[in-house]
Amino acid sequence: MINGPVLWPLICYSVPIVLTQVLQLLFNAADIVVVGQFVGDSAVAAVGSCAPLINLLINLFVGISLGATVVLASTLGAKQEDRIHDLTHTIFSLGVVFGFLTGVVGVVFARTFLEWMGTTPESIDQATTYLRIYFIGAPAFMIYTFGRAIIVATGDTKRPLVYLSSSGVINVILNLILVAGCGMGVAGVAIATVTSQVISAVLMTSALLRLDSECRIFLFELRLHKKPLKRILKLGLPVGFQNTLFSFSNVIIQSSVNSLGTFCAAGNSACMNIDSFIYAGMNSFTQGCMTFAGQNYGAKRYDRLNEIYRSALLCITAIGLTLGGIAYIFGGPLLRLYLPDSPESVKYGMARMLVLVVPDFLCGLMDCGSGMLRGIKRSVYPMIATIVGSCGLRLVWVFTVFAHFKQNTHGIAAYRILLLSYPLSWALTFIALLLYYIRVKRVYLSKV
Repeated sequence: MINGPVLWPLICYSVPIVLTQVLQLLFNAADIVVVGQFVGDSAVAAVGSCAPLINLLINLFVGISLGATVVLASTLGAKQEDRIHDLTHTIFSLGVVFGFLTGVVGVVFARTFLEWMGTTPESIDQATTYLRIYFIGAPAFMIYTFGRAIIVATGDTKRPLVYLSSSGVINVILNLILVAGCGMGVAGVAIATVTSQVISAVLMTSALLRLDSECRIFLFELRLHKKPLKRILKLGLPVGFQNTLFSFSNVIIQSSVNSLGTFCAAGNSACMNIDSFIYAGMNSFTQGCMTFAGQNYGAKRYDRLNEIYRSALLCITAIGLTLGGIAYIFGGPLLRLYLPDSPESVKYGMARMLVLVVPDFLCGLMDCGSGMLRGIKRSVYPMIATIVGSCGLRLVWVFTVFAHFKQNTHGIAAYRILLLSYPLSWALTFIALLLYYIRVKRVYLSKV
């Protein structure tokens, strides 16, 4: 990561992450496809409506895990072997603690959160069932996530792909058995998801216990070490708060989507799942950019940072434009996989395709800017820029522009107005992050 060309090693590092995330999304898509085929629109809306809320509850901790990856990558790049044992054991311990905390909050307050979001009456009972079962598996999800943070920081992105593939196949098989065979509906989908999360957590933990390196984990030595914890939280908390506030704005928008009816909620859920594939491809290069930047920053190879950033932006733009165009061209058939008997919901899904999926590369560029700055240990400014440029603008848009147009327009027209807040916020936030990176590189790192 710290010598030679950047583009090809970045691609080799990121492609397994792409495949890992795409596989995970395929398994999640199977959840929605199965309930759409065997249960109906209300079940699709129920499962889809839970996604922003799930992200809101877990993204603080997922952000901290990303901070942990940067800290460990930087430590490995600086060859500070004496710090690695305490650091890796602190990272894994955080996964255990955060997992149980998230699980308790999610299970206890599931219905309350859904009511706050204005979930439609037709969907709320199913959504509550899905959410409560899902959060029973939160400890397993967090253990896998923080374990993956350790593995990825070492440069190994292939093992998470193998583990997710194994657990995901079981998820799909259980979906068919529990939903199609046993008629368990959204509860069956949730049970299948939790089972796959447990399997992936077991596989990841087993790998960490058998690592032949200084990053190996020993169960009886797990604890939160004060100094590594401070380093992780100093970098990870701003990332976590950024992700949480980002998700909060999405929850508000989901509430507005719910207010437009079940057809809109179902179409939005289906398209959001398709959109997530494009985002996964772009976000994988953001993670690669962050890890490469972290290792080079730790090794004081500041001369390589611009090349890392340029290479990541190039890959993200190519992926976003290509996949976004393909998704829009084939949008109708893709949406009908999720919504075979609801042409009205498909129309809403195509509206989202046009407004969000086609310019999706702007979201990737914005995230890459945040990832690059995190890699060089500047995580506060990305948090502020995202809060103001993305979250703040979206909330203002919902309560002013959308509220105004909703009084005079209805249905798909109002839905399009609501969605326009996304590409606008992506573009403005990316510009702010790019300008700040240029300043950091010129003013601070050029003097070191």
